Amino acid sequence: MRWWDIEPVLELEHELFPEDAWSAGMFWSELAHARGPGATRRYVVAQEAGRLVGYAGLAAAGDLADVQTIAAARDQWGTGLGARLLTELLRAATAFECAEVLLEVRVDNVRAQKLYARFGFEPIGFRRGYYQPGNVDALVMRRVSDPAVPVDHADPADPDSALPDSVPLQGETTHG
Repeated sequence: MRWWDIEPVLELEHELFPEDAWSAGMFWSELAHARGPGATRRYVVAQEAGRLVGYAGLAAAGDLADVQTIAAARDQWGTGLGARLLTELLRAATAFECAEVLLEVRVDNVRAQKLYARFGFEPIGFRRGYYQPGNVDALVMRRVSDPAVPVDHADPADPDSALPDSVPLQGETTHG
């Protein structure tokens, strides 16, 4: 993700998360930490036919990473785009040498919870009222790195876990 992606990202953000959408300033702040030798963030976008259809971001601190955001346009649900975005974030966590990856997901977002579980995330707790203004709880999930398990271990029998090349991710291949 680069600065010129912020406007289309915000459009998708407001479409998918109308109550608790991030602001432009939040994305600018994250991108300020995504480049250079001291980078602690990795943000990517996915485009199809010149249209932004997904984005995702990860923050790293020490040996811990946190999935900050991940989103796919509704017409991309079930295509494997979410799995592809998550795979890129997990690769970034590996590049940052993080042993664990945490994330929060709405308790009512079962689709996302299933995606995360397929990638080895396990529930570890709740954050009450985390999503505002709707006062929706977040399920906290954690994935502990296992070097024996490849990041892109998609299940070919499950179309949601496929990693299609039809929707390319845009961005650099390294975090620095």
